[in-house]
Formats: sequence, structure tokens, C-alpha cells
Amino acid sequence: MTSKHWTADPDGEVQIKKTLSGPSSVPPRTIHDVFLATVTAHKDSPALKVKRTNRWASWTYQQYYEDCSTAAKAFIKLGLQPASAVCIMGFNAPEWFIADIGSIMAGGIAAGIYTTNSAESCKYILSHSKAQFIVVENRIMLDKILQVKPQLPNLLHVIVYNDHVSKEQMDQNVMDWATFMKIGIDLPEYELQWRLKNQKPNKCSTLIYTSGTTGPPKAVMLSHDNISWTALACCQILNVRETSDVVSYLPLSHIAAQIIDLHGPMACGATVWFAKPDALKGTLVDTLQEVRPTMFLGVPRVWEKIQDKVEMQINEMKGFKRALTKWAQRIGTDVGEAKQNSTELPRGYWMADRKSKEYPAGYWFADRLVFNKIKQILGLDRCILQASAAAPITQETVAFFQSLDIPVYEIYGMSECSGPQTLSFDGQHKAGSTGKSIPGSEIKIENPDRDGNGEICYRGRHIFMGYMHDEETTGKTIDKDGWLHSGDIGKLDKNNFLTITGRIKEIIITAGGENIAPIPIEDKVKQYAPIVSNCMVIGDKMKFLSLVCTLRCVMNDAHEPQDDLDWISLDQCKRLGSTATTVSEALMDPLVLNNIKKAVQEANKQAVSNASKIQKFRILPEDFSIAGGELGPTLKLKRRVVMTKYADIIAEMYDDYNDRPPPPSSQPEKMPDHAPMPSAASARRPESDSSTEDKIIAQHLDELSLHLDRERIAQSLPSGMRSRTNSQLSDGSGPPFPPLQTQL
Repeated sequence: MTSKHWTADPDGEVQIKKTLSGPSSVPPRTIHDVFLATVTAHKDSPALKVKRTNRWASWTYQQYYEDCSTAAKAFIKLGLQPASAVCIMGFNAPEWFIADIGSIMAGGIAAGIYTTNSAESCKYILSHSKAQFIVVENRIMLDKILQVKPQLPNLLHVIVYNDHVSKEQMDQNVMDWATFMKIGIDLPEYELQWRLKNQKPNKCSTLIYTSGTTGPPKAVMLSHDNISWTALACCQILNVRETSDVVSYLPLSHIAAQIIDLHGPMACGATVWFAKPDALKGTLVDTLQEVRPTMFLGVPRVWEKIQDKVEMQINEMKGFKRALTKWAQRIGTDVGEAKQNSTELPRGYWMADRKSKEYPAGYWFADRLVFNKIKQILGLDRCILQASAAAPITQETVAFFQSLDIPVYEIYGMSECSGPQTLSFDGQHKAGSTGKSIPGSEIKIENPDRDGNGEICYRGRHIFMGYMHDEETTGKTIDKDGWLHSGDIGKLDKNNFLTITGRIKEIIITAGGENIAPIPIEDKVKQYAPIVSNCMVIGDKMKFLSLVCTLRCVMNDAHEPQDDLDWISLDQCKRLGSTATTVSEALMDPLVLNNIKKAVQEANKQAVSNASKIQKFRILPEDFSIAGGELGPTLKLKRRVVMTKYADIIAEMYDDYNDRPPPPSSQPEKMPDHAPMPSAASARRPESDSSTEDKIIAQHLDELSLHLDRERIAQSLPSGMRSRTNSQLSDGSGPPFPPLQTQL
């Protein structure tokens, strides 16, 4: 089965949705076409920069193109067939880019693999994609591949780009990067040109494997036109140009980094600076301070950790400096409100004319005394676009950064639409919204309810080709008219700003038939109880809603939760009058439990119906994590895993009602990228022996250590920026109740 709108065949073709006029009318181009045009226009401009032996190594666009051509020739000479996959696993580096683009130029299909994936997970992707090559960063990742290589008959060669290869490994068709590149030098140019000539914009160039939160990872097939059109559209909308600088640190196996770091800069001639592999263990801010990027993308956890670190320093300050910062924050908030959805000012006006009378009085002084100094400390003083993507960001975090004159704009989308569907930017944003659709695309709300909420569907040249080898799921996702059914629930306002309200698969249908979106409830609980790190509403097919939550704690270098509370939890405990310093102590402290109970009650006051109110909750003994299995590589909550892992604790909340929650509809998905899951009754996960070098960037998002200079902050930011505690929830009043017995 096939359709003009989709295919499940990696060598198949689809119809390009080209229009007669407007942004979608531009001629389709292959990725190589776009790359060659940029090289022609900017051949001597810097393309890639990476720090090695404490010095920046640099590639011009001409050198970048030549290396990609050499890599393409090497793949061809070593046996890569058209429409065959080349997988890449490693931290962001020039070699990652060169292997990706080189494989595409050779007529192959590039596919990234998360570095935390276990050997079994790597085997699944290599087998499913029928990959002929895999490029890995180092020996740790190589060892995983060699464990499963005998079971992969299609795999011809393994290439290591940042480590040496032993003689024994060479005998297993493993080679280092230098050897690989030398192989490409001798291939005649016409061999490569023949491959390039036979490429088509409507054929597959890239596979993005989903994180697998609802089952085995699916292979999202993206065509040349999907990627080239989207990359160029983003450059035009966000004003990315040849003078732009981007820091690459998020996993390139994710579509967001593919568009923002790889294909976007390549389409417009911008410069990509690679962060160090330990970026999210503390060196990211050093890179930001040195590079001073013009554009910075962070997932919500990165922004939250920056917020936490800045607040931790500022909350220690008193007196005049505190008053000065509060005054500056009010100015920043006023400016943000004035800029929202601005129609009377041209784009960029707010950043170009900071002394304008359109600004609130005192803005210039607030900028000089507070805002600019913070931006310099964070390395964002040249940044004209700060964005958040990959997961919902809380409005509390957005408001915090806006009060510092650092607007964080949301990007909404998915792998299946080549990354972005809606964008926010200066002069076109609205609090709580993810912005408007990219020009040239269509969006609609399917079957809206009386409040305007329905499934978000979109159509355009950015819509993926299909799921490789999965016609059934593809046919359910792309309808006969070419609309992609996202599975997300949202609504459009009168100005076409999109607001996301939930996911269809996450909707809870109670025993009484009421449909309830859990995420807004969960966000409210975390808002009213800052000590709560993660929480999950339960109630599908049940008579009432319950909730499980975790406390904020310290994470080790392997991103595993520890028993010690983090500084925010310690601060909250102090405000409550609690002496708890560990999760174990907090679980037994009536003051902490009463605080969370009040937060749940506050959330219940805003419930849309009685069925939407939480009746019971339990605090789990450790926080959710990638290593524990409750979070995916992009930190999305795996609800089915939580239901299975903590089945006994959840069922106990319903025992009095003889109404245990039903088991998941199928076995929980196997996610080899995390430690083995313990039994549901187990309170704690056994120690993991995973090497910290074997964790992808996403695993360290909770451990972002900015190493901010305390003295410099003390001079520029003198106050506690924001109280994260609602005074009504932190007075410790109310009768104590037994640990883990929290019925409302």
C-alpha cells in the first residue's frame, strides 16, 4: 500500500506539496544543491569550529565541502549502495557533520543514534535500517557495536572518528577516521557526480529515530526537500545569515539539533561552534562566553537549570542590590508584555533601538546595571534569539528570563514535520503560546470541542515521507489529503497563535467517561510546590484521579538520583521549618507532606470539574531519570513505565475502593538505553555500573553547572529574583499525616 502523500519504502518517492505562489513555491532542491550554493557564495567563510588541544580548529565552507566529498567517495568505494543507511553515534563534532552530509552526497541515508543506547538498542536501529556503515566517536561506543556486529549481516564497516583502533579491531572491518578519509581520495570524481546526478528532492535523505516513549523507536523518513525547505524557511524567518554563530551541543540524533545546528547554518553560511563533550557537566557556559552566539537553543531542562543557578546566587544578596534587581525585573517584565504580538513595530525594532521612547522609563539604566551584565556572564550578550524546543517549557521559567530581558521563544513541532511547525520570535509571540505556523505551511484543529481544543493537524512541504517499513502506522498518521495528525491537542486563537493543551495518548478517560488532560494539573502542582521535581496524574478507567510525585534531589554525573536534596528543596524545607536534608528524611516529615498536600488542594481549586480533582497522592522514593527508565532521551515522561514500575504503590491508593488500575494495554516498551527495570514493588533501583562517558547530552541536563562567577553576579544582580514559594503553601500549618498516606 502506498499514497502520493507517503511511502514506507526508503527508496520510494512522494509528491512535493509545491504551491503556485508564496513560500512553498520555491523550486525543490536536494541537500547537496543547497550546500553547493552556500559554498559558491561563501567559500572562504568559516563553517565549522572545534576546540582541540586548547585551540580552535576551523573549516571554511570550501574545506567543509571538500571533506564531505571525500567522505562520500570513501563510502562509495567501501560499498555503500544508494538508499542504504549510514548510522552515526557520538557527541557533536565536525566529523559527525561530515559523515552525515557525506553519506547523503553518496546517495545514502543518514541516521543518528543516541550515545546512551545500549548494545541491544543499537542493534535494533542498525538492523531495522539495514545500515551498511556506522560511524562512532570512541572505543566505548565501538565496544557496543562489536558486541552485536556478528548479528548484523548488512553492516560492512565501522569507522571511529575520535579514538585509535587496534590491530584486532581492524581485522573486524573497523578503521579510524584518517584511514577512512584516505580511501576516498583515490575514487574518480565521476563516481560521486553520478550519485549526485541521480538524487531527487522527493527521496529519503535522513532517518530520525523517535525516542520510543510509546513503543519501539520508529524511523521517521525525511526527504531532501523536507530538510532543505525547512532549513531555508527557518533561516528566513529567524533572520539567520552568514554572520550568525551557533553553538552545537544538543544530540544530533534529534531533529531540533539537525535543523538548528547542521542544515540551517549550512543553508545560509552561518558558523557552527562545537561545545566540549562535557558541555552539560559545566563547560557549556565557558563556550558560550567565548563564542557569544547570536542564536541559542536549549531544551526546557537547560533553561530551568540556568534559572536555578542564577537564582541560587542572587537569593543570597540583600539591601540596595536586592531592591535594584527587583526594580529591573519589573522593567523587564513590562518590556516583554509590550513586545508581545507587536504589530505596530517592524521586526527587530526592539533590539535595534534600545533608547526608544517606546520603552518604559528607566530601561536604559536597567539594561546597563543589570540585564547586560547577566547576559555577558551567560555568554548571551550578542544573542538575538533564545529558543526552547523538544518539550513544553513552564511559563514560570519564561517569565523569569523575560524579567531579565532574555525572552525565551518557544518552538513547537516534531520529527514528523522536519522539526518546527510553529515559531515565536521578537514581535510575534504570546505568553503561553508556541507561536504561529511557519509561512508556507497549513495548520488546523480537527474536531474542536466547545473550548476550541482538538487534534492539531498540519500540512506542507515539511511533512515527512512516512515511517520506514511501517505502512500501517504511516497510513494512520498521514491522511488521504496529506494532513499529518500530530496526536497533540491544542487550540488556535483569533490571531492564529497555537496553544498546546495535551496529547491524545496522554488523555485520561475516567470510569465516568470524563476526558482529562493530565499535564496542566501536573504543572500546577509543581508550580505550587517547588520541592516537587516530577509528578504524574493517574486515573484512566478509574473512579477518581490520583498522583505520584518525586522530590528535587542531587543528581550524580551519570544522571542518577541521589538521596541528598538539591538546593531548591533545601531552601523550601527551611521555609517550611523542616530540618530534612535528604529525600528519605523529607518523606517522613509531616511539614513537607503537608506542603505538597496544600499544593494539590490549590491545583484542585482550579479544576474544571470535580472529576478533574486529585483525591490521593503518593511521594515516590527517588526522582524520575533516564537511567531509571521513567524519562526518555529527550526527557519526556514514559507514563507506561511509571505505571509498571510503581504498580504496587499506585494500586495501593485504590485498594480501599476495590478498584485497582488496569495494567498497561501491552508490555512496557523495551528501552535498552536505560538500566534494567526493577520489579514494580522495588522501592529503589540497583546501582548502575554504566560509564559516564556513555551518556548522551540529554542525560546530563539535570546536572548543568554553569560555574557562574559569584563576584561578578554580586556586582550586577543584587537580589532574590523570584520567590519560588507561595506563602500560603509554606507556612507549615495543618495537621500532620502519616508518610505516603496522602488522601485529600
